[in-house]
Amino acid sequence: MQGQAAAVKEIPYEELRAFEGRVAAAAGHGKDPVNAPMIRHWCEAMGDTNPAYAGADPVAPATMLQVWTMGGLSGHDGRSSAYDALFALLDGAGYTSVVATDCEQEYVRVLRPGDEITFDAVIESVSERKTTKLGTGHFVTTRMDIHAGGSLAGTHRFRILKYAPAKRKPKGKRPRPVVNRDNAGFWEGVAGHRLLIQRCGGCGTPRFPWLPGCNACGSPEWDTVEASGEGTVYSYVVMHHPPFPAFDPPYAVGLVELAEGVRIVSNVVGVPYDKVRIGMPVRLEFLRVDADVELPVFRVVEGEGEGEGQGANRGQGQGQGLDQVRGQGRSGVGGEG
Repeated sequence: MQGQAAAVKEIPYEELRAFEGRVAAAAGHGKDPVNAPMIRHWCEAMGDTNPAYAGADPVAPATMLQVWTMGGLSGHDGRSSAYDALFALLDGAGYTSVVATDCEQEYVRVLRPGDEITFDAVIESVSERKTTKLGTGHFVTTRMDIHAGGSLAGTHRFRILKYAPAKRKPKGKRPRPVVNRDNAGFWEGVAGHRLLIQRCGGCGTPRFPWLPGCNACGSPEWDTVEASGEGTVYSYVVMHHPPFPAFDPPYAVGLVELAEGVRIVSNVVGVPYDKVRIGMPVRLEFLRVDADVELPVFRVVEGEGEGEGQGANRGQGQGQGLDQVRGQGRSGVGGEG
């Protein structure tokens, strides 16, 4: 690939395909049984109020399938020698970076508190060499079969790209927001420095992002209310990698809970990225990033988050979260090229 940051060695595909079907992990055991507190935490984080997940006889949300197999900060010790050998081969050839691209899950039975989880994993496929926007590399897919009480509960396929990063391009133009008939009113509001929230015409539930129908009662009727602009940092991440044209990491991308009760993804500005904290009060403002694009961002209320080094980094990465997150699909790579 032209513009590679460093030379990479092409691995004969037959050598990579030899790993397909080999064990990646065997006889793994979930560190905790399925349990109600974790289900509650998940539902609170996802905003899922389905009554099936609470009460006297709850079930776990199906999409929590991978949660019960995760090793946490201490990790798992059950990776196979074949899995380690595959990654050593890729690393040795120069494909030293990794990014998760997508996952697929199949559900066989519901899980309930008390279920003991075991799992086995296999290297299902290794792709031929692909060129993506991030760089050149190979997609590796592992399939994990997850059991509860000895019977199959579901299957989790996880795909990553092991790649050699492409040379960074000069800072480019911001991605354009994807405007369609479902969200055009939101962007019209932004152009007029108004943050508009949909409100269901049936049950009155506010919602964001904009949707064609209410996810509470299903009504297609709605109107809008203008947000006051007051909010708090509900959660946040600091983006370090991978770099994108027009963005200068590291910068903070926040999930801001508005006074109206909905949450929006945007940047938290006004303090260095490493001073952002959950619960910080923030206030809406609009940042022009290009001649024809403005974005809503959230500035920490004056007096909050003051700390050493603030002046040197104030405003770094402003406006880099909302337009970057918007429009990304299942693959964070932009296609397998």
